[in-house]
Amino acid sequence: MNATVATAVLGAFMVLTVALGLLAVRGRASGGGLAEWSVGGRSLGTVFIWVLMAGESYTSFSYLGAAGWGYNFGAPVLYVLAYMSCGYALGYAVGPMLWAYARRHGLVGISDIVAHRYGRPWLGAAVAVLATVCLLPYIQLQITGMGVVVSTVSYGAISLNWAYFLAFAVSTGFVVVSGLRGSAWVSVLKDILVIVTLAFLACYVPLHYFGGYGPFLHRLVAEKPQWLVFPGHASGGLGGTWFLTTTLVNSLTVVIFPTTVAGYLGARNAEALRRNAMYLPFYNVLLYVPMLLGLAALFVVPGLVGADSNLALFKLVVDSLPAWAVGVIGAAAALSSIVPMAVFMLVIGTMWGRSVLGRLPRLAHRQKLTSQLVVVASGTLALLLTYTAPNTLVRLSLISYEGMAQLVPMLLLGLVWRRLTVRAAVSGLVVGLALVCVLVFGGHDPLWGMNAGIVALAVNAAVALAVTWLGPRERDERPDAEVLALDDEFPGQEPAPPVRASS
Repeated sequence: MNATVATAVLGAFMVLTVALGLLAVRGRASGGGLAEWSVGGRSLGTVFIWVLMAGESYTSFSYLGAAGWGYNFGAPVLYVLAYMSCGYALGYAVGPMLWAYARRHGLVGISDIVAHRYGRPWLGAAVAVLATVCLLPYIQLQITGMGVVVSTVSYGAISLNWAYFLAFAVSTGFVVVSGLRGSAWVSVLKDILVIVTLAFLACYVPLHYFGGYGPFLHRLVAEKPQWLVFPGHASGGLGGTWFLTTTLVNSLTVVIFPTTVAGYLGARNAEALRRNAMYLPFYNVLLYVPMLLGLAALFVVPGLVGADSNLALFKLVVDSLPAWAVGVIGAAAALSSIVPMAVFMLVIGTMWGRSVLGRLPRLAHRQKLTSQLVVVASGTLALLLTYTAPNTLVRLSLISYEGMAQLVPMLLLGLVWRRLTVRAAVSGLVVGLALVCVLVFGGHDPLWGMNAGIVALAVNAAVALAVTWLGPRERDERPDAEVLALDDEFPGQEPAPPVRASS
């Protein structure tokens, strides 16, 4: 009976999700081109940008990984709050700059921006390939996360394999048709569920299991003090230096992450992005809840090891709440997988449809269709690897964020410093990526207590600067306003409308 009720509630929300995604483009789908599909026609206001970008950051990790990290390690999990808050502060300046540059030149993603900045279409294609390699693991992780959630909250009635397919089908079903706008609409439903369910759990779990926050926190300090200080419990040395360097590199990376940039480019104007940067940190308060519940699970369901520790939050939920409530909480967690997964696939499709396949003569006029086909292909590949070789993409995920960090000099430094040459940007990127792979796969992350990504990024930037200063100036370097295409005195503002001649 419990399985039937919980599954029915979950299924109803999945149907509502697809319906919302399709309704988002009612009256727009027939005439919309690639810009309408991939960046919402650059018309999303503050509210939709807020829920969309919050939806990208609040993934299945928030329900599974954050609680699991809290359960296993304790204090080091706070790095998530630190880097996201710092990233939002950086986004106040970076978001409007990227938006203005892309809007002026009709660009729809980071591969587009890089290709235009350096005047090298092949470089945009290379960035698209790199970003795809870094994003595919996140699609697979969201599929896996939703599978675990759905199987658990259905009391095992839905198998993991069917749950994986459900994650793929729902995300692909609406994003292929509705694009970024549909993801924004679905994010509204997701955020309502997330806020309501986490607010409830923040009150319910301490009261139900401990009699209130006072007894819970007193017991935590008395019995588990090592979870409350760095380097945490059994974290392998994730101390203060690691925390600071990880916060720095991740905050730099998140502002140029392909899905974040898609949110920037979908904005109606630069002011919407600035307001969004101020409001997004409030959403981070919600992240304390799964972290706290992970600590509570130490006493309620002790002894969880390995992947089971990621279920710490749901062990508390399934064991004590009625089935309908389990279904609602499961729907919130499932949507926390679906929304970011849809945006990941959308971004991959846009990059390939525009910068890779879109360069082929036969496909140049079918970029939107090509992008939609790539969305299906990327999701299908991640799904098949989840079934057949789950560890392949999981291993790649080790370098996903640190690998994307190596694009920071090429993209951000390239936009604000016109002298950076394509030779220098590519040299720095190659060296940074190689160093990340050596350090991470060689078991040297952290290195001297520091995040390996920040070490590689520092070397990357040093190489790019050295090659620019010591190397020859490129003949086709464009030092004029076309490089930035931004107002030098007022970066990030909308281009002025054309002035009509008086009659």
